[in-house]
Amino acid sequence: RFGGGIKQLEPVGPNGEIIMDYSIHDAVEAGFNKVVFVIRKNLEEDFKRIIGSRIEKKVNVAYAYQELGDIPEEYKGRWKDRKKPWGTGQAVLSCKDIVKEPFLVINADDYYGKEAYRAIYGHLSCRNAETVGEPGIMDICMAGFVLKNTLSENGTVTRGVCCVNKESMLTDIEETYDITGKDGYASALRDGREIKISLDSSVSMNMWGFTKSILDEIRDGFPAFLDKGLKSNPMKCEYYLPAVVSRLLEEGKATAAVLKSADKWYGITYKEDKPVVVAALQKMKDEGIYPEHLWEEE
Repeated sequence: RFGGGIKQLEPVGPNGEIIMDYSIHDAVEAGFNKVVFVIRKNLEEDFKRIIGSRIEKKVNVAYAYQELGDIPEEYKGRWKDRKKPWGTGQAVLSCKDIVKEPFLVINADDYYGKEAYRAIYGHLSCRNAETVGEPGIMDICMAGFVLKNTLSENGTVTRGVCCVNKESMLTDIEETYDITGKDGYASALRDGREIKISLDSSVSMNMWGFTKSILDEIRDGFPAFLDKGLKSNPMKCEYYLPAVVSRLLEEGKATAAVLKSADKWYGITYKEDKPVVVAALQKMKDEGIYPEHLWEEE
């Protein structure tokens, strides 16, 4: 989702690239051959000028539009003065008429590293049968990052801490707040309680691999979310993608493989994080991990 804050537009690469440039470069390098940008309609002109027109020259590009009013008819008009759309679940649902194949979901403002893209592409490339709607348990995968590789030196972070069984399958995601590393462990808040968790815990950074059947499940679960959210918190409630996955796991409708990545995550959670991201990407270019120009003209 693009345009919610200045950080998505911040140049961080040696030639003014934004984080999304690196994400798409790594995805294409891993084997993905189509990009769907989920944006608000009023951002389309600026978006294409900043990045879209550049990417269109290198890979098949489509656009989906996430709008506040794009909800079931019976729920329209049941809120007042809300400005923001309905979260990552609605963002993915906006692709329902575009995506017909296994697909990867990422955040626009997170740098994930190359390893996770390769792992998810490898997993999804074995699942083409489900694109024709075969029945059975839905096969989901996610990139599991090491918690200590996702922390900021400039403040606390919120992470979905993963409960993973011996077969590397996800059993639950516990939303955990105010995480900071200290004295060899991480302190955090969960359900209002202060807890300690291992710095080696697997966490979700909202990098998911799905088959197209997830779109029906997101659509079917949307009314129940709206019934609850419009009563309890109509201005700020969000239909989160991890909540959809958790529901499917609880109902026995899906399994979710956790594909571990040792790469360091980078993002601009705080303004002080930007120099760290800039230095890291410059170092990766100097080491040959990235070329001098990501999108050199052929």
